[in-house]
Amino acid sequence: MAATTTARRGRNSGTEEPPARSAKAQGPGPRRGRLLLLLAAAAALLGGAAIWALYGSSWLRVESVTAEGTRVLTPAQVEKAAAVPKGVPLASVDTDAVAARLLAALPRLRTAEVERSWPHGVELRVSERRPVLIIAKNGQYGEVDREGVRFATVGTRPKGVPLLKLDAARSPSLKRFPAGRLRAEAVTAAADVPAAVRGELRAVRVRSFDAISLELSGKRTVVWGSGEKGDTKAKALAALLKAAPKARHFDVSVPTAPAASGG
Repeated sequence: MAATTTARRGRNSGTEEPPARSAKAQGPGPRRGRLLLLLAAAAALLGGAAIWALYGSSWLRVESVTAEGTRVLTPAQVEKAAAVPKGVPLASVDTDAVAARLLAALPRLRTAEVERSWPHGVELRVSERRPVLIIAKNGQYGEVDREGVRFATVGTRPKGVPLLKLDAARSPSLKRFPAGRLRAEAVTAAADVPAAVRGELRAVRVRSFDAISLELSGKRTVVWGSGEKGDTKAKALAALLKAAPKARHFDVSVPTAPAASGG
């Protein structure tokens, strides 16, 4: 009996060694490590294959370049200016650089967007500037857009586009307002002309920043002043034309005190 009691005490003593842990309790072990290595190797192989397909293979290379959105320019002119080489990897085409090249080479373009069209194409989407005024010189016509940018010279006058007459060569305002700014003011004035009268606008004359006048059909003239308060001036001009339809001279430079004369 005494021996049996001693054995029981030995099992319950604080110095007894813990039982060995099972293989499952010790964690994933080598098997999970090998799986991670295999996954990493597979990912590296797939990444390498993708890079090779994009840049090294003959599968995804530029075969066609197309342009859309032209009005005066031809698609061929846009495609030539884009200068996208055929046969290069499509992924290597720098679309931002191509767009910048188009805008630099073709001032007529207002916007240019370049997109890859997988698997073999590059698409060029452009919009052109439209003339709102023209400048006549030596039988040629310089086109000015709605932002006052002179972007092209053509040999034939565009139909329905008023002339811009810059007579500011001796104006002291040129020191403060260069020709580009005066063109922009003329464009603003032309845009503010009442819609019902816009078709009768023949020319916008600019002598200085605050000396803009309009020439309408029927040899009628309008003193506009500066390009400021265009909406108010437009309303005043519309009222004058209605109240004095036979008048030939109108002044809306001070829109709160418009005047009409002649007839």
